[in-house]
Amino acid sequence: MAASTRSAHSRDVVIVGAGVIGLGIAWRLAQRGATVTVFDKGVAGAGASHAAAGMLAANVEAEPGEEALVMLGRRAQAAWPQFAAELEAASGIAVDLRREGTLVVAPTADDAARLRHGLSFQQGLGLPVEWMSGRDARRREPHLGQLAGAVFSPQDHQVDNRKLAAALRAAAEAAGVVIREHMAVTDVLATHDHVMGVRLADATDVTAAVVVIAAGAWSRAIGGIAPPLLPPVRPVKGQMLALQMDAAAPLIRHVVWAPNVYLVPRLDGRLILGATVEEKGFDTTLTAGGVLALLEAAWRAVPAIEELPLGEMWVGHRPGSRDDAPILGAGPVEGLFYATGHHRNGILLAPVTASAMARLIVDHEVDAAIRPFGMERFGAASAAGAATQAAE
Repeated sequence: MAASTRSAHSRDVVIVGAGVIGLGIAWRLAQRGATVTVFDKGVAGAGASHAAAGMLAANVEAEPGEEALVMLGRRAQAAWPQFAAELEAASGIAVDLRREGTLVVAPTADDAARLRHGLSFQQGLGLPVEWMSGRDARRREPHLGQLAGAVFSPQDHQVDNRKLAAALRAAAEAAGVVIREHMAVTDVLATHDHVMGVRLADATDVTAAVVVIAAGAWSRAIGGIAPPLLPPVRPVKGQMLALQMDAAAPLIRHVVWAPNVYLVPRLDGRLILGATVEEKGFDTTLTAGGVLALLEAAWRAVPAIEELPLGEMWVGHRPGSRDDAPILGAGPVEGLFYATGHHRNGILLAPVTASAMARLIVDHEVDAAIRPFGMERFGAASAAGAATQAAE
């Protein structure tokens, strides 16, 4: 029997997806008095949130055409220290926010020319990035190979994404959020003008006045929403691996970007190498070519990695939208909200996404920072009349 919102309190919220985005929104909503249940088809935090590298790179990733996204990322960067402190206090779990900054290195003169071109754009936006000679870069990181130059970004930091997911889960549960793992949502239940709840894979209907789609790369798999209004999110495959450094004497301390690879050092000595970018759907295959490409690119940047033992290897699926920017905001019917499509910026944008979406859901106020990232930019608003198909 279909659910009905008549029996749902206006603060009853269902969130589809228990990654850092879904868990962050759940935590902030619970702090504001909402009754929140989060459903995930697998284990909480085990998707893109587990696979990520945890870089908070709003500056070095800035590219032309992404000015609004850069500003959103800069706001998130500014929020991260307080967010991390509050989360650690609420959860009792350290998230290892590190502030050494990021080095983008150019091994050759051609690499340096490309790097300077990007630097000119970034500095034109007023971003805190600076040119550094190869010699100065190697003073900071003596194990780097020969360099023609580098860019230093002192405000592009990192956090341990797996600890972040665990901390968000603990904080959310402490605030009263109910997390239901291995329970896939198959459909949003709605009339022509308002949400009624969700239907689970076992045919159970769950009543709710608000439903938030935060299922990352799996967001388009949720039924009950007319195809023109499904968030245009696809999986972007990435292969990654970890090497093991001596935690007491790590080879590098900064996040290092080099051509075709980034290297992210963890406090426990792990060195994360990532990541391939592949349009192969939900393929989970680790390939010799993908791993070789990462290792070769990392070795060229830091030759001493050849002595490190191999640790873990894995595949993740970034939720890439049509324009590789997040989809944040209200849906076409009352009570439906989107928080998905963060692509490579989910960890970075977690604080601002959580706060802005909680404000939107509870206070019905659209934060100016997320206004450019609504579904309407894809022309979805014109299809609002055919928004949902009520599940019977």
